[in-house]
Amino acid sequence: MAKRDYYEVLGVERTASEDEIKKAYRQLALKHHPDRNPNNKAAEEKFKEIGEAYEVLSDPQKRATYDQFGHQAFSGAGRASAGYGPGGFHDPFEIFREVFGGAGGSIFEEFFGGQVGGERGRRSGPQRGSDLRYEMEIAFEEAVFGTEKDISITKLDECVECNGTGAAPGSGLKNCSACGGRGQIVTSRGFFTMAQTCPRCQGAGRTVEKPCHKCGGEGRIEKASKIKVRIPAGVDTGSRLRSAGNGESGHRGGPPGDLYIVLHVRAHDFFLREGDEILCEVPVSFATAALGGEVEVPTLDHSAKRIRSASMKIPAGTQSGKVFRLKGKGIPNVQGHGTGDQHVRVLVEVPTHLNSAQRKKLQEFAESCGEDTNPMSKSFFDRVRKLFS
Repeated sequence: MAKRDYYEVLGVERTASEDEIKKAYRQLALKHHPDRNPNNKAAEEKFKEIGEAYEVLSDPQKRATYDQFGHQAFSGAGRASAGYGPGGFHDPFEIFREVFGGAGGSIFEEFFGGQVGGERGRRSGPQRGSDLRYEMEIAFEEAVFGTEKDISITKLDECVECNGTGAAPGSGLKNCSACGGRGQIVTSRGFFTMAQTCPRCQGAGRTVEKPCHKCGGEGRIEKASKIKVRIPAGVDTGSRLRSAGNGESGHRGGPPGDLYIVLHVRAHDFFLREGDEILCEVPVSFATAALGGEVEVPTLDHSAKRIRSASMKIPAGTQSGKVFRLKGKGIPNVQGHGTGDQHVRVLVEVPTHLNSAQRKKLQEFAESCGEDTNPMSKSFFDRVRKLFS
């Protein structure tokens, strides 16, 4: 029977690139593989035909020869005239292995649901313990200055009775009777050798002769643990701290997992935080704003690790809303990149509930004020007059 053109078999143009040829082969080989088409003779023959076409077209030298001589280059006298010795094509299953097996078996596992070759992906032996997450709420001052906290968590820890082996004292481990100590159950499906984790020993390859009465053979037991956590200065809501080795205990002698503490900082009554900067508002009397003076402002004392009062100068003529900066009085950067600043917004307080004497003096003051006394008002009304003129 005459053979079909190799380019037609793979469904590609004669000008197709190597990548296009390989892509076409992958799709067709998976579609017609015997494991996907059991007892289907036509699919098996198609699979062989695809492999034969790919073997030639994927090799630049063979492809050039095929383009020149056609199928005759690979049969009988044609092979000799083209420079090839005796012999036929490779096993199509070997070609499939070469194309799909180079990526560590991921293609096989994705399409055929298991591992290839018996040992790849074996999960027996020690297993690392799970990581744990702990949500912690702290005060604003604790976030700014740093602190240490003791937390209590309940987690799986190594059983002290059996030292994590799962075997009762005086007992030991023996090879699993189901898998013979391999940790896997190996079955054959035509061309493939499939391996699955042994359900009896969970991939360990060994089982306990007599389970520990305290942990039931698990090797781990749930118990409460107290852990000291150091919180560095400058953390904020959402900061995540890692406490290495304080997660769940490992299985079958594996290392423990880690504990991750996620922080939530309570809002402060006076300070508003923006990154490493803090903002606060301070009321100032009308007289102090007009004449100048000093006001007491809460600030962060990093050396004493507490909030203390500090004096801040108010220049004469300070307007409400004016913001003053106190350099280095903000929050230390958690990465060690300096310290932020404190920004103080002044709110000029208008006096209320004046008595008659106070009202009279204020009235006299208002009458004595000229345009030079209130430059902002003068500028405003000048612009209004210009707007309507």
